Amino acid sequence: MYPSLTKSVFLICVFIGINFISVAQNAQLSTIAGNGWANNSVNTVIFRKNALVTFKGFQYAAYYDSAQHVVLAKRKSGTANWITQTTLYKGDATDAHKSISIMVDGDGFLHIAWGQHNNNLNYAKSVSAGLLTLGNKQPMLSVKENKVSYPEFYKLANGDLLFFYRDGGSGNGNLMINRYSLQTKKWTRVQDGMINGEGERNAYWQVAVDLVGTIHLSWVWRESPDVASNHDLCYAKSTDGGLTWLKSTGEKYAMPITATNAEYALKIPQKSELINQTSMFADAKGNVFIAGYWHDVNESVPQYHLVFKTGEDWKVSNLKFRKTAFSLSGTGTKKIPISRPQIVVWSKGKQYAAGLLFRDAERGNKVSVAINEALGSENWNIKDLSQTSMGEWEPTYDTELWKSKKILSLFLQNVTQVDGEGKADQAPTKVQVLDWKPNYK
Repeated sequence: MYPSLTKSVFLICVFIGINFISVAQNAQLSTIAGNGWANNSVNTVIFRKNALVTFKGFQYAAYYDSAQHVVLAKRKSGTANWITQTTLYKGDATDAHKSISIMVDGDGFLHIAWGQHNNNLNYAKSVSAGLLTLGNKQPMLSVKENKVSYPEFYKLANGDLLFFYRDGGSGNGNLMINRYSLQTKKWTRVQDGMINGEGERNAYWQVAVDLVGTIHLSWVWRESPDVASNHDLCYAKSTDGGLTWLKSTGEKYAMPITATNAEYALKIPQKSELINQTSMFADAKGNVFIAGYWHDVNESVPQYHLVFKTGEDWKVSNLKFRKTAFSLSGTGTKKIPISRPQIVVWSKGKQYAAGLLFRDAERGNKVSVAINEALGSENWNIKDLSQTSMGEWEPTYDTELWKSKKILSLFLQNVTQVDGEGKADQAPTKVQVLDWKPNYK
């Protein structure tokens, strides 16, 4: 779908003004707009679910422009020509938590939530299928919607949507799940505080919905607003749309899930520089892959790790290529020399191959991917997908396009993040999409 551009075709594209250039082998870059808000990382935080969404041959995007307006965009898949529409809504882009999340339901309506960090829900959907025009802001259920953080949309196999969010604050918040029905056009509550911090901690989660509709959920616990209090990696799954939850062994959870009854995929102590809200991937067979970073005991350099289960036991792969130590101690969104990672996995014969996407100051803050052609080995090869620095960018990708076409479509923008929730003084930067296909042979 994205053939490599020859030099002559590239020159023709530049001459006629198409913002579509070749940046690496099997990769293409298109530009949505040049006025993206870049004074912090709000447009590129990893917990955007999603920044990009593909539905029936069209790809949708969302971002804050330099005036903090919520902007929607759309293109025909595989083309470079984006249509943008500035909505009636604005968000407080100065808080990097307040990112924009979008998803398209099975009827083609775009759903969006934005500007969330312990405040009232900001939610709307398009007035018609396929359009970028949003209707009025509206509640979902009007209950426990006044302290919303980390809104995330996921699509189920039948086209219904799930909406995950945190009710409450850092170190003291609970996971909520709503479901949107295509049949009734209404939201209902599926889970109310299913992961309960018992007033002492909260869960920072990541979710993956596999091709058969199983919901996979993993999380770290945090004991206080201090990022250094993150610890441990837990897991649960649901095969009925989030109503009941199971451990990886099939054992049914008693609700709510707490620190006492949770399944621990891996024990990781506090003060290990364990990051929260990373990524996970699950295939149609239910195999689970969770990416993150932390430093092991008696080490000081945080390394990317992949925790996965393709058999009876949880396994860990330590990528071990980093050399620079840093600390996560403190509160707010921090300026960190590496991004949180994204993980995608694909079958390669009888083995699994994995691609871990990241940004690292050691590599000039470029868009990088570590590829393992035979997961289980420690043979990770790193390549750069961009030519220049992306600042404090973190990877987010179009989950629906990956599921259907195995094309990795990354939201891209060069942004600056000041430590401790600061605001930089940076000119607007380009909002772009990088499309890349791994070598499956």
